[in-house]
Amino acid sequence: MITIKSEREIEGMRQSGAIIAGMHKGLRDIIKPGISTWEIEEFGRKYIEDHGARAAQIGFEGFEFATTVSVNNEVAHAFPRKELILHEGDIVKVDTVVDLDGYYSDSAWSYAVGEVSPEVQRLMDVTFKALYIGIEQAQVGNRIGDIGAAINAYVEDENGFGNVREYIGHGIQPTMHEEPAVPHYGVAGHGLRLKPGMTITIEPMVNMGGWKVETSEDDGWTVTTEDGSCSAQYEHTIAITNDGPKILTSQDPEFDAKYL
Repeated sequence: MITIKSEREIEGMRQSGAIIAGMHKGLRDIIKPGISTWEIEEFGRKYIEDHGARAAQIGFEGFEFATTVSVNNEVAHAFPRKELILHEGDIVKVDTVVDLDGYYSDSAWSYAVGEVSPEVQRLMDVTFKALYIGIEQAQVGNRIGDIGAAINAYVEDENGFGNVREYIGHGIQPTMHEEPAVPHYGVAGHGLRLKPGMTITIEPMVNMGGWKVETSEDDGWTVTTEDGSCSAQYEHTIAITNDGPKILTSQDPEFDAKYL
């Protein structure tokens, strides 16, 4: 069921989102060659709990960690690991969900480990811009298909990267995953019409090669690119309002205002 949120509920989600944003900003100083992905988990969990919130991924369908930490060809949902050490040139994706007094927010971010290759940097840049292209379409009166069509045109048609199909954005609040589904591909003018008070995530996952992915048979969670190519992801939680899309997990409101 799709619920329409009040201004009070959206403000609660914004406060939750500010915790995620602060965590991601802190990770900019943490992520560097030589650290393990477990250190990212430790930092993220402590940051969330120190700010009076709960890492909502813990216990979700048996998941045991506050964050997912996916490296290089790992697209999403990878476990943080003490034995996995980051190296110069890696790309790492960190995703988490915060529950602050019953208000949820969800955000993922990609980080370069040291200096990455020009190809990886381009992948990150395209994925980042794809996120904001999608957000720009999240206007009252537009349809879900407008978001996906704009993202796919930019990622695949303009830049030749693979736009992951299997994992998509979603509604959020009063739980982590709600209706509607928000694909990052689609047909403009089709799908559910967006209304004020809806809250959704937009979270394109973009592969340097093809769009197909596979899930590990060993742990049942880790998603990797089928062809072994690197992948990037950026995600925001947003509210649909009469004044345009509002990013509830913004790391830099002034930047977002200029971009949108």
